[in-house]
Amino acid sequence: MLKNQIVLGLRCKCPRCGQGDLYESRWSLAVRRTCPDCGLDLTQADSADGPAVFLIFVLGASLVPLALIFETVFAPPLWVHAVLWGAVALGFTIGSLRPLKAFVVALQYKHRPWDGA
Repeated sequence: MLKNQIVLGLRCKCPRCGQGDLYESRWSLAVRRTCPDCGLDLTQADSADGPAVFLIFVLGASLVPLALIFETVFAPPLWVHAVLWGAVALGFTIGSLRPLKAFVVALQYKHRPWDGA
């Protein structure tokens, strides 16, 4: 069920046991070599550029219309757009890249054969 992978992604936990932390540290995007709880070999987890590409699509599809609406309603100077939408895009990217990468790892674990899994 997809709901389990979404929960694991949001919690950034091991796709097999759901307990061990997936990342080496709180502020890192580096996936651990093994799960500290169940010992799952996480070296096979390779999300590549999938999470970043997904974020580009989501940000492009959501922020551009919002910026156009904001421009139509308020007509602020260009520097306001640069500061506002730059900060929104950066905050959204930083806040969602780790869970999105963990979600892709959980999907890989579910749908792809892993050695020793």
